[in-house]
Amino acid sequence: MKNKGEKRTCGAKKIPLRKCIVTGERLPKQDLLRIAYSKEGELTIDPTGKAPGRGFYIKKDVDVAKRTKEKNTLFHQLKMKEQEGFYDELIAYVESLEDENHG
Repeated sequence: MKNKGEKRTCGAKKIPLRKCIVTGERLPKQDLLRIAYSKEGELTIDPTGKAPGRGFYIKKDVDVAKRTKEKNTLFHQLKMKEQEGFYDELIAYVESLEDENHG
């Protein structure tokens, strides 16, 4: 039986899917960037996907990162005050990922 958030194709290994909190798309984890919310109340970019804490996923796309900032998506969902400079750090990180992939 297929679990929600997983995709299988004819005996192939299951691909874990996660939902982007900005676009609502379900995508493979490798196409998303994880943001971890620690017990201390800090948000951090989690490129390994293994940092402790609650995880949020956004699509690795500069436009999506900018929309996250415009809508204050992360801090709104967590009902917390915005962390100074976090969105700018997030946008710069996603831009660097795109530069690596296209450069």
